[in-house]
Amino acid sequence: MLVCDVCGQALSSEAAVRRHLGRQPRCPLCGAAAPGCDELRRHIEAAHPEPGPPGARRPELAEGLPECPFCGEAAGRELEAHVRARHGHLLGGPGTDTGDGEQLYECPMCSLTCTNIQILEEHVDLHLEEHSFSEGGNIRDLELAQRLQTEEDKRQRSEEEKREREEFKKLQRQYGLDNSGGYKQQFLKNMEREVDRGMMQPFEYHKRKADMMECLAFGIDDGKTKTSGVIEALCKYYQNENKDVRHVWLSTGVDHFHSSLGDRGWGCGYRNFQMLLSSLLQNSLYNDCLRDTTLIPSIPKIQSMIEDAWREGFDPHGASHFNNRLHGSKAWIGACEIYSLLTSLRIKCQIIDFHKPTGPMGTHPRLFEWVLRYYSTDNEGGAKVVCTPKPPIYLQHQGHSRTVVGIEEKKNKTLCLLLFDPGCPSQEMQKLLKQNSDGTSLRLLRKFVGSLKEKQYQIVAVDGVLSLEEKAARCHASRVLTSEKIP
Repeated sequence: MLVCDVCGQALSSEAAVRRHLGRQPRCPLCGAAAPGCDELRRHIEAAHPEPGPPGARRPELAEGLPECPFCGEAAGRELEAHVRARHGHLLGGPGTDTGDGEQLYECPMCSLTCTNIQILEEHVDLHLEEHSFSEGGNIRDLELAQRLQTEEDKRQRSEEEKREREEFKKLQRQYGLDNSGGYKQQFLKNMEREVDRGMMQPFEYHKRKADMMECLAFGIDDGKTKTSGVIEALCKYYQNENKDVRHVWLSTGVDHFHSSLGDRGWGCGYRNFQMLLSSLLQNSLYNDCLRDTTLIPSIPKIQSMIEDAWREGFDPHGASHFNNRLHGSKAWIGACEIYSLLTSLRIKCQIIDFHKPTGPMGTHPRLFEWVLRYYSTDNEGGAKVVCTPKPPIYLQHQGHSRTVVGIEEKKNKTLCLLLFDPGCPSQEMQKLLKQNSDGTSLRLLRKFVGSLKEKQYQIVAVDGVLSLEEKAARCHASRVLTSEKIP
């Protein structure tokens, strides 16, 4: 005789048990019908509790213990043994049958098998109830994870924006676009610092301040950083000394200008323009172009002259980079600004872009060859030293610019540029003027092929005068400023 584990009814055989479990179960105590065994178990617990103190719970249903999917009893860690011992007649191994041809149904969630589809459905419902509760927890965990990820993304974006702002401010400071003042403000600040350090007397501070204000008012350079006569001294030196040089070509006379307290760190482009202009002012060919510029302008005046060129329509793209304003800033300038300024003065020039190395080890031999052709064309001959009528060349690379004033050709055919560097102080340049110079000071000027290894170089070379029509045409063409690229 068999007994139903749920309601206690005596049954004659296993088949009778399966039929009994397949019908709607009824409470053995009051006869109430239930949709399923699980509901019947809860009905018995609620309507027919076991004797005990008020609020007592059935010990086998203690919280936290896993329940049997067939009868609902709490089985703890012995769930598998309980199921096999009490309900083994309802189970079968996957892929087996009962021996009498009955079909086995397998749970899709835990692979348990049984012979009654209704019991399997109730068993699966238990899984789904557990999954629903767990899924609610998972949803809360997912929401928390998403919120934490959102906060982390927000924090990272904030830090990235902060880094970008700091980098932008750094670049603004580096290129003089941070509204921290220009030449005048830096000059006064550096003089005050020297007074504080005891390197300058107060009376000297006031005298130099008055001199600076006067020069700025007239728009002319004070000439205190200028060294003249270097080209003439070089010509004499090469004629008498330096046995290893086969030929040397020099530009026309050029004054050297170096950076001062007001433009140290950012004024090299302006100083090189002053050098180039000092040479053009000595050449009568450019008298008409420069009739309004008979003296070397100060750096703030050069800034205003470039702004005037922009207002005429030269290089609008480059002007927008500076928000159309240079005066009163420490903004760096380069080859494009020099080209625009010279062209606005009707001085014919061109930009040559040596945009990548043309020799081994990142060198630029094509640059040296171009400079040699510039100076030697129309100036060839047997003379060792050739003082050409050619103006100097503006040479630009990332972060700095210099002025090419000549080129040497050694007896072994190697080439060496002669450069004026605005970073070289007057005291050093004046050593080149000494009559008894042994040539050691030439190391300040000489740059061999292996010395110029920047990724890119640009030069601005002057070549005559423009008519008004040619100037207008070049102004129109500069809306998209182009250069000759080598190679």
